[in-house]
Amino acid sequence: MKLAIMGGTFNPIHIGHLVCAEEAVSQYGLDQVLFMPTGLPPHKEILNGAGLEDRYRMCAIAISGNPRFEISRYEIEKKRVSYTVGTVRHFRERMPETELFFITGADAVLEILEWKDPRELLAMATLIAATRPGYPLNRVSKPLSRFLIENRVKIMEIPGIGVSSTMIRGRVSGQKSIRYLVSEGVRQYIESEGLYRQG
Repeated sequence: MKLAIMGGTFNPIHIGHLVCAEEAVSQYGLDQVLFMPTGLPPHKEILNGAGLEDRYRMCAIAISGNPRFEISRYEIEKKRVSYTVGTVRHFRERMPETELFFITGADAVLEILEWKDPRELLAMATLIAATRPGYPLNRVSKPLSRFLIENRVKIMEIPGIGVSSTMIRGRVSGQKSIRYLVSEGVRQYIESEGLYRQG
């Protein structure tokens, strides 16, 4: 079995996240992508009004209907800082026969040597570095050439979709439409719960 973990604050989850996960399924023959909403990330403050349960529910809504997409409460229920290596170790210990992947952005992968226990992480899982068309791949390939040669990091080009969670929050705060930038269910949830209206 091939399982990819896709971690993120998902504040909120948007179509770019979904396209990235679907492209990973297509390019790497994944059996499952496990969306992992972050509880307490070590390097990123979670801003502007969406609590743990809101972010979890929006993810669950967004991925419903795709049989290869699942969601996990593992990091949310830890209630302490979550590191990628600890999450991957948790699933490696429980699924020893599964081929594990971790999906992240190319920019984040450039900082991998600053992550907690990066070599242990790369021994347990293959990293899929998602990048958009036109992104200078030498920015990734030069600093990570050894890991690319060892096949521990794979670069995945995805369709260029200029959407970010920051943009979504800003548009909601500015009373602008987010229709088609997030799934319809997520749009309705944000509206009904009054998320992101301030700041």
